[in-house]
Amino acid sequence: MAIAREQIESIVSEVLTQLNGAAQAPAAAPAPTAGDWGIFDELDDAVAAAKVAQTKIGTIAIRNKIIDIIRRAARNNARRLSEMAVEETGMGNVEDKIAKTLLVADRTPGTEVVSAEAITGDNGFTMIEKAPWGVIASVTPSTNPGSTVINNGISMIAAGNSVVFAPHPAAKRITQEAIKIINKAVVAETGIANLLVAVKEPSIDAAKRLFTYEGINLLVVTGGEAVVEAARKTTNKRLMAAGAGNPPVVVDETADIARAAESIYIGASFDNNLICADEKEIIAVDSIADQLKAEMKKVGAYELTLEQANTIAQTVILDYGTDKARANPKWVGRDAKKLAAIAGVTVPDTCKLLIVDAGRDSDYVFAKVEQMMPLVPVLRAHNFEEALEWALKLERGLSHTAGLHSTNVNNMEAMARATNTSLFVKNGPHVAGLGAGGEGWTSMTISTPTGEGVTNAATFTRIRRCALVDCFRIV
Repeated sequence: MAIAREQIESIVSEVLTQLNGAAQAPAAAPAPTAGDWGIFDELDDAVAAAKVAQTKIGTIAIRNKIIDIIRRAARNNARRLSEMAVEETGMGNVEDKIAKTLLVADRTPGTEVVSAEAITGDNGFTMIEKAPWGVIASVTPSTNPGSTVINNGISMIAAGNSVVFAPHPAAKRITQEAIKIINKAVVAETGIANLLVAVKEPSIDAAKRLFTYEGINLLVVTGGEAVVEAARKTTNKRLMAAGAGNPPVVVDETADIARAAESIYIGASFDNNLICADEKEIIAVDSIADQLKAEMKKVGAYELTLEQANTIAQTVILDYGTDKARANPKWVGRDAKKLAAIAGVTVPDTCKLLIVDAGRDSDYVFAKVEQMMPLVPVLRAHNFEEALEWALKLERGLSHTAGLHSTNVNNMEAMARATNTSLFVKNGPHVAGLGAGGEGWTSMTISTPTGEGVTNAATFTRIRRCALVDCFRIV
């Protein structure tokens, strides 16, 4: 009885200290042993610190505690991080970035998705568990910098890993600030430092070192085609890559046109079209194209003339008119009002999306190029079959995202099968496929080239199996 009483008193004491916010933590938060809250001068020091930190999160209980801390820190700093991101990169808008930060804080899964599986049978008992990789190298983009750190941080820590981030140089300050905020919060409540780290001066050379760094066995790349291709050519480790997309959305003659218009406006304008999954070109069956445009203008879109759109394209598209045409980084994610001003057009401050009727030109520059700007072309197909053909051509086999507005289930099935994309969204904005208005979890790392899809903690684990032969079955 004495032993039981002592155990109960110990448990009660621990619960009380947790309620007071100080469970197993020092009275005052210690400074990290090296670096500036996870930011190091040298890559070797950053990796060494992350390795030490990873050894301290071996239990589900501590990971759950840390994930809760990250979620709270993200919510409390959502506006600050969003303002910093817009200020540093010039991309997107503050309110949508706040929404994106809150989305990943609230809807990124934790340890619940890394539970073990058991198999029993005549030959005994087998346990299948999801084990950590150790230290993960994560390359992050300029388009969604803070939200990617939060999202990958939650997922990778839930899987038992620490993370070395390689931020895009154009988003260095905001990425490092997100890492510092999380580290400060985690250290304050647990004393564990450097679960998320990065180098002070990100560079191509530093990123390439991570691609082959000894002792790091998983590389996660969230970015465009160039960085994914570079990683594929040089890495000697397991690669998960979230690459580019050029998502088409088809609207057929059976669709609820008003709903389709509002959904596309919401999706294509969200954070100035920075998310790779956002609608990049609209392919409408000709019989309803005018009605669709009218409904889109009702909800806030502004229709440019083809001449005005072409004037804008000559500024915002590099190598305009050639096979090498690509988005000018200086204009990616800029406001619709700023894009319109290039052509001398004034649009209301409330306008978040520009559209242009490109007729039957399925090779139109704003359709072919993944522009990541709130300027989306409307193409006119004779029928659904032609619309699907154009969608496949413009998606370019990237296997990322496609969408359809329709009430014809046969068309839904045909397009879902033909596009074979990681995300396929029906009758809603594409961001619904990431849990924003649709069911399912959210992620800023959508691994399409390597096939993992919308990632979560389970994605960043190794599968281990342990078998006990001829024993432990109870039936």
